[in-house]
Amino acid sequence: MNVNPSFPVEAEAPVRYFAFAQWLRKRRWFLLLVVLPTLLAAVYYGLIASDIYVSESRFVIKSPDQKRSQTSTLANLVQTTGLSGGQEQTNEVLTYVRSRDALKALDKNIEVRDRFATPRADFLARFPQPFRDNSFESLFKYYGKMVDARIDADTGTAIIKVNAFTPEDAFIINRQLLDLSEGLVNRLSGRAQSRGIVEAQRQLELAAQRAKNARVALAGYRNSQSLIDPGKQAGGVLEISNTMIAERAVLQAQLDSMQRFAPNNPAIPALRDRIKAISVQIASQDSRVVGTGSGIASKLGGYENLLVEQEFATQSLNAANSALVQARAEAQRQQFYLERVVDPNTPDTPLLPKRLFNILVVFAAALCVYFVFWMFMVGVLEHASDD
Repeated sequence: MNVNPSFPVEAEAPVRYFAFAQWLRKRRWFLLLVVLPTLLAAVYYGLIASDIYVSESRFVIKSPDQKRSQTSTLANLVQTTGLSGGQEQTNEVLTYVRSRDALKALDKNIEVRDRFATPRADFLARFPQPFRDNSFESLFKYYGKMVDARIDADTGTAIIKVNAFTPEDAFIINRQLLDLSEGLVNRLSGRAQSRGIVEAQRQLELAAQRAKNARVALAGYRNSQSLIDPGKQAGGVLEISNTMIAERAVLQAQLDSMQRFAPNNPAIPALRDRIKAISVQIASQDSRVVGTGSGIASKLGGYENLLVEQEFATQSLNAANSALVQARAEAQRQQFYLERVVDPNTPDTPLLPKRLFNILVVFAAALCVYFVFWMFMVGVLEHASDD
């Protein structure tokens, strides 16, 4: 080893320290803005960050009479995946999964707050996170990060992904969300079914009561007027009257013939009495039909009004029956159900956090910030030198 006698070995240490200090000073912003954040990210994701397990389930919502189109393969695929049958209901279910109501049900049924606050999670990942309180609103924001509910545009199925710090918690939360979603679909179908049927049933009851009232009114009118069917009864009376009129005409012709050719015939008085008696019967029958207040004709108007009301009420009852049958069929078509395509799984290995990827993301972001800061400082220095 060559040693310069004019430069003692003891003086090399301060020189090296000074050179290292100069190197640090020149690169202090790079170390502060890039190296330090990357180092902290490496320490956190490499040594501190807790494993996160992901449980996934998939479902579609269909109706029992969902039609299978034969027009094209694409149409069949859309029908099979449930896009046509329950797209609106699927969106409603996913909105519910992301809602506060679903979180309240989870906290009530499986104490999801305690599962997110498990000591197995690191201090940055578990609930409540730093600078957050233990309120329900903070839990709801945290819940939005741990639960993902969306529609897969490629397959048309709804996806629920749950992140948790143990495989069992991820599975339990996902299964409970799927059960809550199925219950919501059943409630929505029940409401849609009951609304149409209840209204149709109410209209049927009104029509049945109207038909009953019409029958009772018609029966009361018949009893009070001592009539069964005024139209038929009047026709019968008029038929008897017409028969007697014809008989009287025959007898009157006989009487006229006798008075002309045998005026002293002893049968003439008897024939006259017979004609007179028939005329009295004819007048009596006519008075039954077109008499004053007791004639059949005076009662026919009220009877026909009640009869028309009964017929109209019967038609309304038949229409209400048909409407009820149609409402039940329509309710059956609107009855959707949740079909589980993929049941919640119990993950056997953590998928998150993506440690190396997150470290690289922090490094890239810090490097971008550094370059922005460097360009800003260069611009400031250039303007300062110009001044």
